[in-house]
Amino acid sequence: MGNGMFTRRTFFRAVGAAATCFVLTNAVGCDRLGQPSKVRQPRPSKASPLPTSAPSAPTKHGWAFRSRPDLSPPAVEVNAQADSVAPGYIFVAPKEGRTGQGGAMILDDRGQVVWFHPLQGKGRVLDFKAQTYQGRPVLTWKETPGGYVIYDDSYREIKQFPPGNGYPGGDHHEFLISPQNTALITIYDRVRRDLSPVGGPKDGVAWEGIVQELDIETGEVIFEWRSLDHVGLEESYSKPSQHHRDGIDYFHLNSIEIDGDTNLIISARETSAVYKIDRKSGEVMWRLGGKHSDFEMGPGTRFAYQHDARRQNDGAITIFDNGDTVFENGTPKVVEESRGIVLELDEERMRATLVREYTHPDKQYAHAAGNLQVMPNGNVFVGWGQALVLSEFSEGGELLFDARLPNANKSYRAFRFPWNGHPGGQPTAVAERASEEEVRVYVSWNGATEVATWEALAGPRPDQLKSLGSVPRNGFETPMSVQTSEPYVAVRAKQRSGRVLGITEPVKL
Repeated sequence: MGNGMFTRRTFFRAVGAAATCFVLTNAVGCDRLGQPSKVRQPRPSKASPLPTSAPSAPTKHGWAFRSRPDLSPPAVEVNAQADSVAPGYIFVAPKEGRTGQGGAMILDDRGQVVWFHPLQGKGRVLDFKAQTYQGRPVLTWKETPGGYVIYDDSYREIKQFPPGNGYPGGDHHEFLISPQNTALITIYDRVRRDLSPVGGPKDGVAWEGIVQELDIETGEVIFEWRSLDHVGLEESYSKPSQHHRDGIDYFHLNSIEIDGDTNLIISARETSAVYKIDRKSGEVMWRLGGKHSDFEMGPGTRFAYQHDARRQNDGAITIFDNGDTVFENGTPKVVEESRGIVLELDEERMRATLVREYTHPDKQYAHAAGNLQVMPNGNVFVGWGQALVLSEFSEGGELLFDARLPNANKSYRAFRFPWNGHPGGQPTAVAERASEEEVRVYVSWNGATEVATWEALAGPRPDQLKSLGSVPRNGFETPMSVQTSEPYVAVRAKQRSGRVLGITEPVKL
């Protein structure tokens, strides 16, 4: 045999030694020559959750985070939670009130904050949701006052734009991105009109609804539809000076949907009707509900002051029916309970049939706002508008999830969406010494959805830090106890796989 090769005798001697090693050491380990080898035992962790630490608790003024004292979102109270909810996070945009800041907020099913973007002052974030733009997942909302905002999944603004044709500000009721990367938005315009046919002055004001489609990149107006060109004042249930605006808010456009044939479906609160609009000519193709419905409205299909009319994949129309007053054969019937409804439309025989309705066990009533979202698994997520409740139902109507915003807030719509957030920058930590051998650390990373564990590091210098162990992520801010006398600590964010996502600045104690 040549150099570097086993002889037959050498081979059997090595095998015998290995077998002996297994018997004598109970498989602790052997080196390649068959000798027992030492196996390193894992070091005991010197990092642990604080003994009595649930996730950071909210105060009566909202959440308070040690690591992010600049953030104080309102606390959402979760009253019911089931395992069969659809995957994803909850998207809601509370208005600033006595119980926290207002802004765009993403929550998990425990009501824990995942990401919060406060809006300072008296402004509002409305219609906050996840959409797709140029093939990428984005966050979108309407800022009031302000424009239409698009953020990427790193929470960086990539676009903010106003409406076209010189309209100031635009309206908050809809911001929908089409598959062609255009924006469909709502605008309210104050127009001089003779209001004497509806009980107002000859020289009056009517607020009309405008649908505008914009090229997001260039701001070019591709399509514009004006309600007064196609829907008369007589279709409205509203009266002059009934609302906070002067004149008559006769239409109150509040949702835009792209139908399967690329034409548009819109909802108008003050006519209690849904309209299908020809995207080329602007002509009304049909009316659903209201005073002049083109559909025969079957039992239970009448709705009032509705929001959020959407076409579903099976052809059904879903609507958030605010209720209050239903007009049956011209006779008003007061119904102070809101509901989500699914209507089947027979567009040949022009009949509407109630397929299903979703009502809350507590009979929630939303005088305004609200939406209904059908999830990919068939569940239905309902934002109860001014009732401040967020619910999820099974397709059959079982309540699976229920939560509530504080009474001092306001909410327009609420959604559930899958979302993966990858914030730029670094996580944030604060630390305080509890004793010579213990440090208490509070760490967070606003918007990071992939953090599974936080790994504590400590050392004599910022560039000489060693791992002391990890604790699971627990809510927006994770508090931990670290056993160390070293003068510097830092914390690393890790994925479930162990990959490091980011590290805090070292904190000097």
